[in-house]
Parts: sequence; structure tokens; C-alpha cells
Amino acid sequence: MKFNAAIHVASREPLVIDEVKLVRLGPNDVLVRVQAAGLCHTDWEAQQGNFATATPIILGHECAGVVEEVGSQVKAVKAGQKVACSVYPACGHCYYCRRQQPMLCEPVLASHKKGRLLDGLPRIEWNGQPLQQFMNVAAFAEYVIIPEYGAVPIPEEIPADRACILGCAVITGIGAVTRVAKVEYGASVAIIGCGPVGLNVVQGAKRVGASVVCAVDTSAERLEQARAMGATHCVNASSENLSEILADLTNGRNADYVFEAAGSEQAFQEALDATRVGGTLVLLGKVDPTSKVSLRFGSMMGDKRIIRSSLGGSCAHDDFSQYAHDYLHGTLELDSMITERMPLAEINTGLEKLARGELIRGVLVF
Repeated sequence: MKFNAAIHVASREPLVIDEVKLVRLGPNDVLVRVQAAGLCHTDWEAQQGNFATATPIILGHECAGVVEEVGSQVKAVKAGQKVACSVYPACGHCYYCRRQQPMLCEPVLASHKKGRLLDGLPRIEWNGQPLQQFMNVAAFAEYVIIPEYGAVPIPEEIPADRACILGCAVITGIGAVTRVAKVEYGASVAIIGCGPVGLNVVQGAKRVGASVVCAVDTSAERLEQARAMGATHCVNASSENLSEILADLTNGRNADYVFEAAGSEQAFQEALDATRVGGTLVLLGKVDPTSKVSLRFGSMMGDKRIIRSSLGGSCAHDDFSQYAHDYLHGTLELDSMITERMPLAEINTGLEKLARGELIRGVLVF
């Protein structure tokens, strides 16, 4: 079968929208007709060449849609089911999976680097040449071919444009609170950066009953949204002193838990400075992986625990269904996170807006 996709050919070049061909559906594959796909900063990083990928490749990793067809050995889902797609269809039996670290699943990480599914065989061709698939999903297309355990059933009632963002922004932010840091009731929390991940950290901190949820950003609009999503205090870093405000809120100790979600060297240092002695800092933002970061060593003293987390240590098959349920029952906010909806034809404009910080979450709607 043939379908349209946005293809990344060369660094810093616009994605090419063209017709591609599905050449095989493996026995453990699931073919999903895409209804919505989120535009994530990681996709833009890959387009810019800051996220190592083989090319040509179909980018995109936040996705929701309907199962169109399944391989001969698939048992977990069936045609007609609504699903959200996971970038970590963990094998369950490798070294890391046996240690309850599915985000480090060895076969999955190897397939991410190659841009292929777990068996290493290409599924899609473009002008006769194999196309790579970004992070086992390749969501910027009318159809995706994913491993069986990358297709997670979700309630039919949740709109696809909300469901797709469960796959990255939501599980990264909430999971960082609940699974990685394990923030306890009554703790003090600071969030540096109120983009899609930071806003979901705010939601996560509210869910566990943190007594102080201090959101930090330079955008008054994003701080207002953070307050609406559960922040008890908001600090505009361009005009207010975070250290003084945190000291007032925590009897001079600083925050028990700090989550850095801005992705800059300056933000890393501010987050360290905001973490109390014996506290926990979770780094969620990213910079160019080849760059070196300089931090003040004294700010790391005092038995601070520093963790780098990707996707919040999530378990998609548990978390997607839980968050979908919470959204449908009004205890998880997703609607206001979507800044703009657009067709596949406007994807390059969407990525440009994302790079300029004009979008919290842009969503392709098919």
C-alpha cells in the first residue's frame, strides 16, 4: 500500500512530503491509521541534526490512531481498536527490563539508533530505497507500522489529538514526579521551564499532593497556564529572584525536589541552586549531546541527588490507560496544552513555530 509521509532527508532542511510504500508487515507488527501526531522538540532536534538519526527517515514519535491490520502473531490488539503509540515497546527480558528499567531496554535502544524496528528489517520504501523509522514510530505519516507492544489500547472516548500527547509530554512530566523522583505528599517542588514537559510536572506534583508547586519561566503566559494546572506559586525568572522566593516558601531550605525542563546550561545551574541540601534534582531538558556543560561544583555539595530522566521511567501499558481515564474524568488537563492543530502539509511551518517557542504542543490532525 502507499501513503503520504513527511521525510527528513538532510539536517536543517525542510521535511519532504511525498508518497511512500509499505513493503512488508511483519508477524509481530501493527499497522495503525494515524489520526493525530504531536510535534515534539525532539523531532525538531532530529531535523536540525542534534539528535543522531540515519536518513532518510520519517520523524515523529507522539501518535494515536486506529489499528488497520495486525501481523500473524499479534495477540495484544486487533483491527478497529483505538491505540496510542509508545516509543518503548520493551522486550521484558533483557538485562534492563529484568531490573525494572524498561526505558533502557537493550533491543529497543538498538533499534532506535538504527531507525528500524526490532528485527532490523525496513518496512517502508521511498523511491525504491528503504526509509528509516524514528524511535519505532515514525508518526509524521498517514500510517505507522509499529511493534505489537508499541500499540497501547486506549478508550474510544478520548479524542486522538489529546491521546497522542500522552506518548511523550505527559508521561515524561508526570512520570518524573511519580516514578522517578517519587515525590511524597506535602513536599516542596520547583519546576524550571513551563513547556509541555514542565506543565506536566506541575500536574504530577499536584496529583501527589505537594504543598509547594513553584513554577518558573520567563513567559507570563506559560506561568498563567502553570497556575491553572496546579502551580501554587509562579516566578517570572526575567524579573523576579527565584532564590529569595524559594527561601520564603521553604524556611530557607530551598525545594525538596527540583525538575529542570528548560534545556539550557543556565537552567541546569539554576535548578541545582534551587535544590535543598539532601534534596533531589531531576534533569528533563536537553542540550546538544556533544556539548560540554559547566556547573558550579559547590552547588552539587550537600548530598544532593541528581538524576537524568527520559520519558519519566514510564510503563506505557499502565500509564496511557490511567492518564486517558483521568482525562475523561476531569482530573488531568490536556486540552489547553494543544496550541495549534494543522494538516500534514503544514508540518514545516509547525516545526518552525515550535523552534521559536510559539507552540506548547502543535498537533498534526489527519
